[in-house]
Amino acid sequence: MAEYQGIVHTRSREIMSAWYDRLAVAAANNTPSAYLMISGNCVEILRSFDIEPAFPEVNALQLAIRKQSLPLILKAEEMGYSSDNCAYVKADAGYTFDEHGGPSEGKVPIPKLIVCNFVGCNVYIKWFEHCAAFLDVPLVMIDVPFLRTDDRPTAGDLKYVVSQLQRLIQTCEKLTGKKFDIDKLREICAYSARAGRGWARAKALCKNIPTPFDAYFDSINMMGPINVLRGTKDAADFFDAAVKEYEELVAAKQGVIPNEKFRVVIEGPPPYPFYRQFRDLFSAWGAVAVQSTYSTVGGIWEWGFEHDPKHPLESIAELMLVQNLCNRSLLQRYAQIKRYVEEWKADALVIHSVKSCRLFSAGQGDMRDYFSNQLGVPTLLVESDLEDPRYYAQAMMKNRIDAFFESLEHRKLLRKADAK
Repeated sequence: MAEYQGIVHTRSREIMSAWYDRLAVAAANNTPSAYLMISGNCVEILRSFDIEPAFPEVNALQLAIRKQSLPLILKAEEMGYSSDNCAYVKADAGYTFDEHGGPSEGKVPIPKLIVCNFVGCNVYIKWFEHCAAFLDVPLVMIDVPFLRTDDRPTAGDLKYVVSQLQRLIQTCEKLTGKKFDIDKLREICAYSARAGRGWARAKALCKNIPTPFDAYFDSINMMGPINVLRGTKDAADFFDAAVKEYEELVAAKQGVIPNEKFRVVIEGPPPYPFYRQFRDLFSAWGAVAVQSTYSTVGGIWEWGFEHDPKHPLESIAELMLVQNLCNRSLLQRYAQIKRYVEEWKADALVIHSVKSCRLFSAGQGDMRDYFSNQLGVPTLLVESDLEDPRYYAQAMMKNRIDAFFESLEHRKLLRKADAK
């Protein structure tokens, strides 16, 4: 079953390829670059100093989707990394520490700075500490407290994170020899706000039946621009074009798949080494994801958050504290999924539990029980890994997914019969 392919996919590949080209240029010219995390990051500050951001997570993702990850994972395990360690970490460690070529045509540069914003997963602390030690690069650690309220940061937490961002600015000044320009940061934050509005609007369009894009599988094409390229004109323009295209699809009542039968919310990252096969298991049943939690690991824009050019540091800190999935408790994640199911009119919840990711996997059994038993939402839990191909069993995965949608189909038939 063929999915709709439009200009959004093409443009996403173009601007992400251009970013990789810039990384290659930075590597060749020894110009400033910095490692950064995806979750609740402060990329706008780096951009204000013309520091090119590089993301080890994106590097690991690209290695997996190109089926290049397993040799690097094995290399990291030979170096002493445990089989239970995050597979993202191991793939990137095997790549970085063994000096392999990059996942694109260029090469990911050795950074001049490593910025670790501790949001949710303490594995990242050791990952970035190892990178800093191996590459002999300065490490800036930003401690971000867990979300204490549902929608707003406390004044104390906001002040605490802003003070650390100010120290990061001082580090960037020393690294680049440039004076911090608040007006430049405001301009960058304005681009971030525009991109965020577009991303939120695109996701809201998935409330329509049929949905114009798959908010799990197709969201990967938009997570690059919103997380990696945020703060650039390219990202802002990309989301303007995406909204225009998806609004036209909604007006034409054209969905991402020809026959939308089931609307699902998906929790957890996809198995990138088998990304295409995994998607086909859903599209074969006419199932489309109308929302996903994974698409919010970098930030949650669909409920009104915007970067504020008038208060750039405070809004960056708010994104890090509040507006990202990884800094939320399990109960707050439950509430987020519940809202998705209700507002996006989903038929079911699908949980992809990732063996090597404790942040996402911990508590997912309880999550399944809560949604299926307490809320009456049909819930499927499957397990593999986002990076390590050894944990993906295609036949078993297909059997589980087929059985689940067979039961959903039967349930719909019974409801139709009762309605008559």
